[in-house]
Amino acid sequence: MEIKDKVIIITGAGAGIGAATALLFAKRGAKVCCNSISNSGLKICKKIKNEGGEAVFYRGDVSKIEDSENIIKKTVKKYGKIDILFNNAGIVIPGAADNTHIEDWERTLAVNVTSIFLLTKFAIPALRETKGCIINTSSSVAIKGVKDRFAYTASKGAILSMTKAMAMDYIDAGIRVNCICPGTVDSPSLRNRLSKFDDPVAARKNFISRQPLGRFGTPEEIAKGVLFLVSSSFCTGTSLFLDGGMTI
Repeated sequence: MEIKDKVIIITGAGAGIGAATALLFAKRGAKVCCNSISNSGLKICKKIKNEGGEAVFYRGDVSKIEDSENIIKKTVKKYGKIDILFNNAGIVIPGAADNTHIEDWERTLAVNVTSIFLLTKFAIPALRETKGCIINTSSSVAIKGVKDRFAYTASKGAILSMTKAMAMDYIDAGIRVNCICPGTVDSPSLRNRLSKFDDPVAARKNFISRQPLGRFGTPEEIAKGVLFLVSSSFCTGTSLFLDGGMTI
């Protein structure tokens, strides 16, 4: 797929992987619809416009039915089509099964999993018209356990399986569905989580040690993986691991 003039919706576009993907696709000539639950996505939208790109910002909580539907409707009204849906929004709440609060479990699944169901449900009619594609953000933890990530791991495992199911459901419609599975990425979200440890420096070293390459990934590296899956027309149902060797 040539992405120039293609319309892409990116959830969680305010920072990290979402922001890097928005900037990369805009530079390649795509029209980018940036979504975030806060105004962080608006800053990315403005940055794209300042650099001569085309972008629009839609604030909303993608775990909610009305917000998800509105994002799709506004995009179609603005651009007349949707070519790419990047279901990227997600949260990480630490905990094991015995100390994870019910509210945290439900919120994790709502943001990480239900949002993909909702955005996909409402976007499919438009994607049928363009024979577009969907990219979901899963994680390397979908197949490799890590400590204190019970709810998050469950949600990312669900995304990996949902991607396979969606790829089969829509292959006859010409819609491709793939997912990226990043390792630990150096992002504002990660830095915020590390700051809450008693010894953030030691925690950072411990997190880095999970990647045999000996470093964190960058949002820009993951964004290039998204671009690969969008551009490679022979990929559907693919789980692309960009994890520094974490799942070797």
